[in-house]
Amino acid sequence: MKNKNYYAILMAGGVGSRFWPVSTEAFPKQFHDMLGTGDTLIQKTFYRLANLIPKENIFILTNERYNDLVLEQLPEVTQRQVVLEPAMRNTAPCILYASLKIQKENPDAVMIVAPSDHWIEDEATFSKNVQQAFDFCSKNNALMTLGIQPTFPNTGYGYIEFDKISAEAIKSVNQFREKPDYETAKQFIAQGNFLWNAGIFMWSVKSVIEAFKNNQPQLYALFEGGMGTYNTELETHFIKDNYPNADNVSVDYAIMEKSNNVFVIAAEFDWNDLGTWGSLYDKLDKDSAGNAVVHAKTLAEDASGNMIRTKKDKIVVVDGLQDYIIVDKDEVLLIYPKTKEQDIKQVLQKVKDEFGEHYG
Repeated sequence: MKNKNYYAILMAGGVGSRFWPVSTEAFPKQFHDMLGTGDTLIQKTFYRLANLIPKENIFILTNERYNDLVLEQLPEVTQRQVVLEPAMRNTAPCILYASLKIQKENPDAVMIVAPSDHWIEDEATFSKNVQQAFDFCSKNNALMTLGIQPTFPNTGYGYIEFDKISAEAIKSVNQFREKPDYETAKQFIAQGNFLWNAGIFMWSVKSVIEAFKNNQPQLYALFEGGMGTYNTELETHFIKDNYPNADNVSVDYAIMEKSNNVFVIAAEFDWNDLGTWGSLYDKLDKDSAGNAVVHAKTLAEDASGNMIRTKKDKIVVVDGLQDYIIVDKDEVLLIYPKTKEQDIKQVLQKVKDEFGEHYG
């Protein structure tokens, strides 16, 4: 029997534009089977959380335009669990909004906030680490995060600097550090008390709302004003009117960086944020020439290190290409060097400017 005080907020509002042309505004990456496993990323994340948390206590936070996609892909979820943002305002407003809804339903709730598009294979260890955090958060006024052991000096993540002296599994956080340049990232890793910030948080509903009240009084007042409407039919009306007035601010900046009761557990599981085609390539099985193939049937000559994805069973013949992203999607074909994958966002903008918004 799962603990009825356990809740989850599953963040599923992003667009994932670095995965264009598969991920588009109308159909973002979390609703795709990116790994070719038969499950979409949001389905994988939902069932991973459901190992520990009652299914009816998993709330999906998303933009209102994705409501139907959520209900279609997660048939066990009811409309009560889909929390819709009428405007894009980063992570702090939607987390506060969902937390107030949960508090009204269950003031004893402890919860996890997790992105919907991460790759975590070892689900048992993930559950073990989350359970550790839940046990701690139910007894202490703590804001917790799961940090990832850095494997190389990555400049694409923020870092968490923790207290070096502590021998406990749960360590207090000294500070959050913005995405560093390469030299700074190398120093962080050499120091040994830095973890990647994966954007996975755990806390009691009481602690997180208190943190918002203390650190973001304006934001708190805005959403607290709707307390009488939450979980009733008047809620949508209140949110439509007030949500667009919220500051565009991340939860890291809004409360984590400003609080002194922040703790971290170094995750014991393998993790990948599946942010780019290259990170997906790293996680997929490769053929003998190191090509990672999703859905396609390939004939490769003198071609290695490529990421190839097409419609089911499309035949792809590749000759003389090394380390390219080759993605065929309806009316768009992308053939792009893997080393420039971070530029796909800009390429998408150029395509939209040149050929029309509907391509993104």
